[in-house]
Amino acid sequence: MKKIIVTGGLGFIGSNLIDLLIKKNYYVINIDKVTYSSNFYNTLEYKNSDKYKFIKCDIRSKKLKKIFFKYKPVAIFNLAAETHVDRSIDTPESFIQSNIVGVFNLLECYKIFVKKNKSKLIHISTDEVYGDVLSGRSTEDYPYKPSSPYAASKAASDHLVSSYVRTFKIPAIITNCSNNYGPKQHPEKLIPKLIYNILNNKPLPIYGKGTNSREWIYVKDHCEALIKIFKKGKIGEFYNIGSNKNLSNLQVSEELLKICKSVTKLGKKVKISFVKDRPGHDIRYALNSNKIKNKLGWKPRTNFKQGIRLTFQWYLKNKNYYKSLSKKDIIKRLGTK
Repeated sequence: MKKIIVTGGLGFIGSNLIDLLIKKNYYVINIDKVTYSSNFYNTLEYKNSDKYKFIKCDIRSKKLKKIFFKYKPVAIFNLAAETHVDRSIDTPESFIQSNIVGVFNLLECYKIFVKKNKSKLIHISTDEVYGDVLSGRSTEDYPYKPSSPYAASKAASDHLVSSYVRTFKIPAIITNCSNNYGPKQHPEKLIPKLIYNILNNKPLPIYGKGTNSREWIYVKDHCEALIKIFKKGKIGEFYNIGSNKNLSNLQVSEELLKICKSVTKLGKKVKISFVKDRPGHDIRYALNSNKIKNKLGWKPRTNFKQGIRLTFQWYLKNKNYYKSLSKKDIIKRLGTK
C-alpha cells in the first residue's frame, strides 16, 4: 500500500484530505504539532483505521527527516500552516515560524530524502498571496502582492519551494486555492463562525459593509484537485484551484440564513451585525483556474448552494465539534490593531 504524508492533518483541509486519501486506499501518516486549530475530533472516523497513523511533530523539527526515511512516502502534502489573517495581525511571529521557517526545514529534510527516494511534494498555498484583484482573475503568472503578515508568510514559503525546485531539483508543485468552506473548519473563519452564532442565538458579525468579495470552494472539491495534481501535475508548476464563483461576505451570510431558516428555527438575536473592519482588508480575491481545468481535467463539482447546505447540516449534526474547542478561540475578536 502506497504511503502519503499529510502535514497539518488535524486541521480543516488536511483532515478532509486524509479522509479522501484513505478512501482511495492510501496509507496516510498525519504529522501535526497540535495547536489551538488542531482538533482530534476531525480524525475520529478514521483514527483506528489500519491505513492511518498520527505523529505529533512540528515541521520545524529535524525529526521530519527520520519520518520521511522510515515511511518513504510517494507524496507529501504540506498543509501545516498558521492561516488566520486576524491572528497574524495580532501575533505575526508564529506565522513567520510555521509558514517560513517550518517550510524551510521541511525542504531541507525533503532535499536529502528525495536523493534516494521517488516522491512528490505538494505545497498548498492561498489566493491571498496575489493581494487585491479588483478586476478580472489572477492567473498563475500574476504578481504576488500580499497584504497581511499571513499572506506574506505564505508568499515567502511559495518562493522558497519554487527556489528549491530550480536550484536543488526537488520534485515539488505549488497550489494556490481560494476560500475553502465545509465540515471541520475552525470557527475563527467566517462560515463556521456564523453557523456557531446561529446555533447559539447570537448576532452575525460582518466586517465593514460586507462588500469584500471572495471566491468560495467546497473543501472536498479542493481535496480532489490536490490528488489530481499529485497524480498528473507537472513538477515545478503552480496551479490555481478555484470555483470561479465570487460572493461578498454579506451574500454568504444571507445565503446561509436562507438555508438555516429552511432547516431550523432562528433565535431573535440572529441578525447581521456590521462590525469594525480589519486593518488592510483586501477588497477582492479571484482566481483564474483554467490551467488545472484544461491541463489536468479537473473542475469543481459542488455549487455554493449545495455546499453551504451540506456544511450547515454537518455542524448541526456535530455540535460536539464546537465543544471540543476553546470558547475563547471561538468568540474572541482578533486583528483590531
